[in-house]
Amino acid sequence: MHAGRTEEAGAIAKRVRAAITRRSSSWLRKADTRKRTKETWAKVREVIRGRTTNNDYRVDGLTAQTLNDHYASISTDRSYSAPRLKLTAPAASPFISEITVFRMLDRLRPTATGLDAVPAWFLRLGAPGFAVPIAELFNMTITAGIVPKQWKVAVIAPIPKTTKPMQPKDYRPISITPVLSRTLERHVVRSYIYPALQ
Repeated sequence: MHAGRTEEAGAIAKRVRAAITRRSSSWLRKADTRKRTKETWAKVREVIRGRTTNNDYRVDGLTAQTLNDHYASISTDRSYSAPRLKLTAPAASPFISEITVFRMLDRLRPTATGLDAVPAWFLRLGAPGFAVPIAELFNMTITAGIVPKQWKVAVIAPIPKTTKPMQPKDYRPISITPVLSRTLERHVVRSYIYPALQ
């Protein structure tokens, strides 16, 4: 930049920014949201990302292993001991019926996939065929009081807590468990825990 021309460059940058904002706004106003919802949201995401492109979350020296070590150090309970197994007899009737499982699967929303790599859309489409075996699996889990190990393993997605993260503690660990695990958890909370708290 030549000396004395910084004001001119600043004025040009303002005009370019205004032109981009005007163009994006006019596109969104013209969009028929009833027919082109997907395109409209894609444009909204594009406009939002355009404003935050200068936020680079990568930090030198910060690797996946350092994040793993940090999360392991803050989330490990050294005094934990596994609870004793239940000594009660199972109920005669199932805890979750097949139609309840079908409804749960049929209403699944698009969500992140866990380590089992079974997406929500697959479970939703196959709900008529999957309802019976998944109901049996859910009922065995509740009866035994044991959650399958595969359902406890989560993918950790580090999300920055600050605008410029510099160290592992500046990232919030978001645990992504399998969709079936979250579905059963939601049912147990709504059916047993919420009523007990009321």
